[in-house]
Amino acid sequence: MSETRYTRDHEWVRQEGDVVVIGITDYAQSQLGDVVYVELPEIGRAVEQGKEAAVVESAKAASEVYAPVSGEIVEVNGELLGNPAKVNDDAMGEGWFIKLRLADPKQLDGLMDEASYQAFVAEQE
Repeated sequence: MSETRYTRDHEWVRQEGDVVVIGITDYAQSQLGDVVYVELPEIGRAVEQGKEAAVVESAKAASEVYAPVSGEIVEVNGELLGNPAKVNDDAMGEGWFIKLRLADPKQLDGLMDEASYQAFVAEQE
């Protein structure tokens, strides 16, 4: 399994070959509270780094999920549609949102590693 990278908007991305898995961090789901709805993009859609890729709604707020990298959507986590609480239960695992075919692997280099992300979160609190 590849190293997980993070954004300042609290998304994570993990590379699996030429595909990346994307979700929101445990910190993000804890800030949102109980997730009640997830809107996922259609397969085949191209997303740009930093642009909206999905939407997550909680009892507190609705929030965009931004694409940490550019690429084409190849899979969505349909289980979230019937069970959005999976995001709260396992944000960094079974609660993933989308998988996309990576357009430019160099974009991963601009994201934070685990230690940098933890330091960033500590500054937020």
